[in-house]
Amino acid sequence: MPGSPLRSFDISWVDPERAEYYLADRSNAGIDIIDTRHNMFKKTIGGFVGFTGNNNTSGPDGVVSHGKWLYAGDGDSTLKVIDLETGKIVATLSTGGTTRVDEMALTTDGEMLLVANNAEDPPFATLFTANGDNESDSVTKLARIDVDPSFIPKGFGLSIEQPAWDESTQRFIVSVPIIKNNPNDPKDCDYGQNPGFPKPGFPVPCSGAILVINPANLENPIKNNIHALIQCGPNGATIGPHGNVMVGCTPGNQSTDLETTIINAKTFRYVDVGNLTGSDEVWYDAGSGRYYTGSFAMTGGAVLGVVDGVTNFLLETIPQSSRSHSVAADRRRHKIFVPQAAPFAAGKGGDTTTVGDGICGGTMNGCIAVYTVPPTEDE
Repeated sequence: MPGSPLRSFDISWVDPERAEYYLADRSNAGIDIIDTRHNMFKKTIGGFVGFTGNNNTSGPDGVVSHGKWLYAGDGDSTLKVIDLETGKIVATLSTGGTTRVDEMALTTDGEMLLVANNAEDPPFATLFTANGDNESDSVTKLARIDVDPSFIPKGFGLSIEQPAWDESTQRFIVSVPIIKNNPNDPKDCDYGQNPGFPKPGFPVPCSGAILVINPANLENPIKNNIHALIQCGPNGATIGPHGNVMVGCTPGNQSTDLETTIINAKTFRYVDVGNLTGSDEVWYDAGSGRYYTGSFAMTGGAVLGVVDGVTNFLLETIPQSSRSHSVAADRRRHKIFVPQAAPFAAGKGGDTTTVGDGICGGTMNGCIAVYTVPPTEDE
């Protein structure tokens, strides 16, 4: 990767129609674009705040695209709209917060966008109209969406994380790392209400939940459409086959998380994938029929997790650079893209192992690792 060494980055995205991979590169204060046909760097679209030394105010962060439009969150609580044909930011819209616009999701037609301000206290989401297939920009803010304080009270540093759009239910599904009193007995878990935690009587943090948001009939604040998870504090979310949703449980939210949860968006029944945890971004690739996880908090170090989308069994884990947490796949070309951090530098972070350096072939700048998957039986 050209420019400053790749040490601070966030979410990534693939548009298989355009054959492009987009990475929120905070080390270079922009969105990196990779040609997924030829595995080549194309350019960086700048204009973001970059890494400020504080994750909550750094950007870019979340990123999604539809057609020629790319949407990215920045560290100053703004959504930036980019025209990929010109490579320029054409609009900057505030969500009204003071910290970063983080992860986001688009409807299938690209006409509605949900973004999360995860670092606000309390956190909130914002619903925007989006450009769909229009030639000109017309993004507008529709509503701020809050969560009822009985679930996410103010003053405890709780957050909301990655949303995903489920076409089968016409709903956004949003990961929530921790909610109050999950399980119900407040003596069973801690959500930040106990100074000096952990202590006897409060053995573990509370578990998380998923929010279900219907853009056609908003519940605001959300109180009824929140579904508690069992032994899972999730960050990432991705829609798999049959309306199943993988949520990236992580011990960073709940210290006892040892598995990854796949929950159905209609029935809310779930299964756990064993021996895989600590994921931030997760991605379902319809081309290979597999889930991929950016699992940064595994006991033995960060891995790329590979899970069968039919059986929900873990197929393999592949070691990655430390804190590796971003992953996206091109379903047409059977490629998976995983950013690798440059070697550690004081005050700037980076890879504290030799894994990323080995994957990148000795470069000191970091790189994007490109993995291939076997073709399907039909191919």
